[in-house]
Amino acid sequence: MKDQVKIVMRRSFSLPLFTMLACLSPCAAAEIFPIPQQIETSSGDFKLDSSVMIALPRNASPNDEFLARSLAAELADWYGLAVRTERLQALPRAARVILMGAAANPLVKQFCAANRLQIAENDPGPEGYILQTGPNAVLIAGSDERGAFYGLQSLRQIIERTGSGLRIAGMKVRDWPYKPIRGIKLYLPGHENIPFFKRFVSDFAALYKYNYLFVEFNGGVRLDRHPEINAGWLELFKNLAYSRRDRPAGPHGEYQDSPNQDAADGGVLEKAEVADLVGWTRQRYIEFVPEIPSLSHSYYLLTRHRELADVPNAEWPDAYCPSNPDSYKLLFDILDECVDLVRPRMVHIGHDEWRAPLGACPRCAGKDRGELFAQDVNRIHDYLSKRNIQVAMYGDHLIEDVRGRGKSDQKTRGGDIYQWPGALTPEQVKERIPKDILIFNWFWRDGRKGEGENNEIKVQAWGFQQVFNNFEPGMQNYGKRSSRGSVVGGVPSSWAATTEFNFGKDLIYDFLGCANLVWSKHWLEEKELSALVQRRMPQVRRYLRGTAPPSEDGDPVVPIDISPAFNVALRKLNIGGIRAGTAAFGNLRFNMPVSSADGENDAVMVSTGPDRRSGLAGQAVVPIGADCSSLILLHASAAPAQNAFAYRYVYNFDDTADLLGHYEVVYEDGLVESIPIRYGVNILEWNRAANPNPRVYCYGADAIQCGLRDGQPTTLFALEWRNPRYGKVITQVRMIGSTGFRDTRGKVISENAIILKAISVVKRR
Repeated sequence: MKDQVKIVMRRSFSLPLFTMLACLSPCAAAEIFPIPQQIETSSGDFKLDSSVMIALPRNASPNDEFLARSLAAELADWYGLAVRTERLQALPRAARVILMGAAANPLVKQFCAANRLQIAENDPGPEGYILQTGPNAVLIAGSDERGAFYGLQSLRQIIERTGSGLRIAGMKVRDWPYKPIRGIKLYLPGHENIPFFKRFVSDFAALYKYNYLFVEFNGGVRLDRHPEINAGWLELFKNLAYSRRDRPAGPHGEYQDSPNQDAADGGVLEKAEVADLVGWTRQRYIEFVPEIPSLSHSYYLLTRHRELADVPNAEWPDAYCPSNPDSYKLLFDILDECVDLVRPRMVHIGHDEWRAPLGACPRCAGKDRGELFAQDVNRIHDYLSKRNIQVAMYGDHLIEDVRGRGKSDQKTRGGDIYQWPGALTPEQVKERIPKDILIFNWFWRDGRKGEGENNEIKVQAWGFQQVFNNFEPGMQNYGKRSSRGSVVGGVPSSWAATTEFNFGKDLIYDFLGCANLVWSKHWLEEKELSALVQRRMPQVRRYLRGTAPPSEDGDPVVPIDISPAFNVALRKLNIGGIRAGTAAFGNLRFNMPVSSADGENDAVMVSTGPDRRSGLAGQAVVPIGADCSSLILLHASAAPAQNAFAYRYVYNFDDTADLLGHYEVVYEDGLVESIPIRYGVNILEWNRAANPNPRVYCYGADAIQCGLRDGQPTTLFALEWRNPRYGKVITQVRMIGSTGFRDTRGKVISENAIILKAISVVKRR
């Protein structure tokens, strides 16, 4: 499936934005996202301080208690504010309160009746809520408990820190989801990334109102009945990593599926760890759907069961034989163990990209491959249906325009011809595939003839429900296509290990944009979405890392004079528009000296590339001389570079982002810490606004507009690096450009340069 993910750079759909968006502060905390269906400002802000009370009814439901605990923890952990929770029979007249709950909550009923607010199970409807804030009260009222939970997620986003303290702006929101399935496909995390997975669930997926996670297991969960599966899984991961391969080839060089070997980081989670993740996810009203690949992408099943392989002599077989009854004895054992662990309502069974060469399996010789595929689907479907579990699967083999009509010729790397099976015939789909299967439609992209839309029309005509998978914000004609009755949601995908690095650099644009498509009907142009994504990045990064940077903890941010290290005049290099004086973003402050003469040096710059044709230096030294809590480097690249998807290097995620250089932080005792400078991770080009690709953003540094050039913003990026050695003086920062970095295609990257305009430090307390 990851082979089909491509960057699409088409103009997106748009509906008129509601007027509130233009009135909101540029600070991301003042915006609710996904954009509510109905929202308006109201007079009077709600001041958050220690006098505020979270009100619970005397017989509070578990959901009411969870909401109260969650908000109290949010205020304590992120804002240093302790608020009390009190159980009440009736709402007090004088106290300032926060009240949260479903329509059945007696205090919510009292408040709504007193204020003539309409809330019921069918109004706004399932998962819907109203949020009303004013000087004396904050109300979240859900049509159901899920709705109340989503109202809290909106409230979390509009808590603002101002010069006079914390506040919640006055507003009235009435909101409900557009689609019932709002999911993300990802891999089971590894041991070290369990904390990140939990943060992602609670502080991203739930925050932006996703309600499904489709989690690919492979051999990454402890299997007591088949320990050989775990042993083989570990061996497969190590073999591919140590041989620097993303996938193996067939015995004669035939193309094989990806093993997706980075699920669980190539390791094995204990059942108790998986059960904990399932519980954590469900507590936040997110369905945890295990994906157990079957038929295709089945490496994990076959590493120690090659006797079941469709290609018996493959180094690492990727598909089992559907004609061998023993294939199902093994598969159903694995399904039973995973189902008993997760207790899911749905299981995703994979079934994409079945590329087993025709004629390789003696048991399948002469048999109709479409019929074999249908038999396999029915056996698994019937097995799970007996346990009242719905099946989801990828739908590419149902569509002849995707997989071909009949067999197709392929070539090995050596030029030998072999054949792949094509799609099922339309008659086979109609007659043989159960229609209660949820189809994952990743073949929605339109070519010149509108193939994508024709594909989803076929899926609907056959009687299936479908979700758009490998979903992207730039889908063509989304308003029309999503309105079809069979389209019940959307699922963007991660095809690399579940880590902050991978998600941060690759997927925030897609995950945020798709969240808005499936919840709201106020859809953004891609350029608007791109700006919003970058604007929200400080909050996204803070939540995903689980910690605030030192600059947000109240200590002074002090600019350092780096002008003695300036070695270039930016105007001479046609890099202009950066205003002199002070630049600010939130708590960050920078000083950029005024040039006293035209052409005077006004920045530090080092070159990146194989031969430094520009004549720029490859290194520069900037004196610091401070024991600080963090360094904040205001920089940009001179030109765009490349940030490839993490799955391009399964064995080396870091280097999928071009390495432009690095900073060496030198301490007084000689120890050196290195900060890699990677495109898309912590730096972008100074004229980023001119980049035509809306999916280009910077995860690890904050974008600060520092002037204008030809009417376009000039942008620098503030990278805050937390000092790991408190109490030790940093004497200098060495800035070094890379010289021989090769990208994921093996090509040495083009000449570029790193511009350092200013440095500030967070002083020790």
